[in-house]
Amino acid sequence: MMSLAANIGLGVRRLLADWGASARLFWALLAASPRALMRFVLVREQLFYLGNRSLLIIGVSGLFVGSVLALQGDYALQRYGSREAVGLLTALSLVRELGPVVTALLFAGRAGTSLTAEIGLMKAGEQLTAMEMMAVDPVQRVLAPRFWGGLIAMPLLAAVFSAVGIMGGWLVDVPLLGIDPGAFWSQMQGGVDVFKDVGNGVIKSLVFGVTVTFIALLQGYACRPTPEGVSAATTRTVVLSSLAVLALDFMLTAMMFSI
Repeated sequence: MMSLAANIGLGVRRLLADWGASARLFWALLAASPRALMRFVLVREQLFYLGNRSLLIIGVSGLFVGSVLALQGDYALQRYGSREAVGLLTALSLVRELGPVVTALLFAGRAGTSLTAEIGLMKAGEQLTAMEMMAVDPVQRVLAPRFWGGLIAMPLLAAVFSAVGIMGGWLVDVPLLGIDPGAFWSQMQGGVDVFKDVGNGVIKSLVFGVTVTFIALLQGYACRPTPEGVSAATTRTVVLSSLAVLALDFMLTAMMFSI
């Protein structure tokens, strides 16, 4: 019985220690952000590395997701004689929900893992320790530019995903299924609110950008400096980021659209 209580206490203490270390790193990132943003060339490099190199997978995924949404929406709305509203259904599904969420999941798998592996390899090669010995803050020089690069890239990638998805829906509905293009666009323009729908989608993508990028940096910065440690940290990045995005999506949707 005492052994069980001791194990539970040890697990709780480790959990609290991990949360404390995460909070300290997050505040250190915020404190280092002004100086990192003053050297915006570093942020621009990370924005290119994280954002531009993710455009292909984001664009292709958005095209197919929008096409599937259009097909499913047309089949569902046919029963109620509202096929013209499929453009509105596609747009709302993308800008409210699927655009930010699917982009964040893809970003975690493509850019988040690369961030974790890069930081982990720098730690394993003692490059971060060498920076500290030369009085260079690795949080300011290495982590903060990557943090802001991911934060800026996420809303832009989500916007690309939604725009390409809407075009994919148009390609399926108008040329393939024969829906009137004027009705397709007019229903969409009349039903999508810029602030309530698009604005809330942007807020979601910003929150997801902070979450996914920070988890990736934290796992790389705190991993064991061994090949096995870097591999395990990369796996944790995908798992924790995916779970965090889905949980935050539920909470944000409840606050934004249900109240």
